[in-house]
Amino acid sequence: MYRLGIDLGGTKTEAILLDENLNIIQRKRVPTPQSDYHQILDTINSLAADLLGAIEDYSIGICTPGAISKKTGLIKNSNTQCLIGKPFIEDLESKLDTKISMENDANCFAIAEATLGVAKEFGVVFGIIIGTGVGGGIIINGKIHRGRTNIAGEWGHHTLYQNGNKCYCGKQGCVETYISGPALEKRWQELTGKSQSMPEIVKDTANLKTNQWKDEFLKNFGFGLANVIDILDPDVIVLGGGLSNIDFLYTQGKDSVYHKVFSDMVDTPILKNKLGDSAGVFGAALL
Repeated sequence: MYRLGIDLGGTKTEAILLDENLNIIQRKRVPTPQSDYHQILDTINSLAADLLGAIEDYSIGICTPGAISKKTGLIKNSNTQCLIGKPFIEDLESKLDTKISMENDANCFAIAEATLGVAKEFGVVFGIIIGTGVGGGIIINGKIHRGRTNIAGEWGHHTLYQNGNKCYCGKQGCVETYISGPALEKRWQELTGKSQSMPEIVKDTANLKTNQWKDEFLKNFGFGLANVIDILDPDVIVLGGGLSNIDFLYTQGKDSVYHKVFSDMVDTPILKNKLGDSAGVFGAALL
């Protein structure tokens, strides 16, 4: 059976067709019509038709921003806002005239890295995305662990500080409000008066012996992941998203995590992803 995976990203939508041995047959990327729900449906339908052609024996998996509410069946918590409150999976199944599987981007990232990427030798995998937002997915023995209400892995909305930074979710002090890309850029501007991108900030801090911005980042990264290890104790943690390219997270960042874990022995590998921004589309195909 062939596997079609489609990754609906904020700026691009990518499709990939794999054969039964997970070899790539075709892949294609097109821009995402971010603000038009019906155009998104049409874009996915067009990609599926282009890649599948006359193939009859196939499955389809969709990687989507946000998650499907177990209560309503509608999309929630999506940074592609036109999806919120929509019966996305129902509408796609109607458009494609077939059953599909759908998971959020963090779960797709995690299953891809656990199956084809850097974590394929590990049993319990915590795959995290740190970029515009902060999310996570849990894989146990090759299967996605979703939890009772489909929120397993959402470490980005653990509370780091009561009465801390306000979060779009309605709470305060969430991890995402401290170590996401936008949060870190905002904090840098508060401290320095400079409006810079994350790569520029990291470059500027590289030669500084002491830096409040970096110290705060490392402390919050450490507390956030130490909490996860204390609860889940995974065999490996894999970093994804734009901030996974920051080298010091695998050295000083790892040390910060280890110093805060509730154990006299901590050796949890914290690894950089192998599949890069293709993890989502591979994960979708694997659903």
